[in-house]
Amino acid sequence: MEKILFVCHGNICRSVMAQWIFQDLVHRHHLDAQFEIDSAAVSSEETGNCMYPPARRKLTEKGIPFGEHRARQMTQADYDHFDHIYIMDDSNRRLMGRIVRGDPDHKIEMLKKDGSSIFDPWYSGDFEQAYQDIVQGCQERLDEISGQPSF
Repeated sequence: MEKILFVCHGNICRSVMAQWIFQDLVHRHHLDAQFEIDSAAVSSEETGNCMYPPARRKLTEKGIPFGEHRARQMTQADYDHFDHIYIMDDSNRRLMGRIVRGDPDHKIEMLKKDGSSIFDPWYSGDFEQAYQDIVQGCQERLDEISGQPSF
């Protein structure tokens, strides 16, 4: 089983959207039993909060099913448990350095394979662009892990 953790600043927009988008891709390819998928934050600012309403609206608009998720901060135990940790921007990597003891297992990578950032829609308000970037990154990573095209 591949264990995937998506991480962003607060775990109310990008990482939780990625969690449900990736889960939907996995489900559509009948790979559910092969993955454990979760999301977390590098900060504790939003701990306990639900997905940001505009993020929920965007997933609903795109037909992506989602469940209840409360924001939580990533821990060293998460690093130890998960096989792949996908971050959204360089700030996530920097702040993650305060949580985990380095990346000796090379688990931490940008979600998008080209290494570009997924800009935070909480600040930009552009949930469509964030959605498109997250879908691209999730498709790339699923293809990489499963060895089969996701789209």
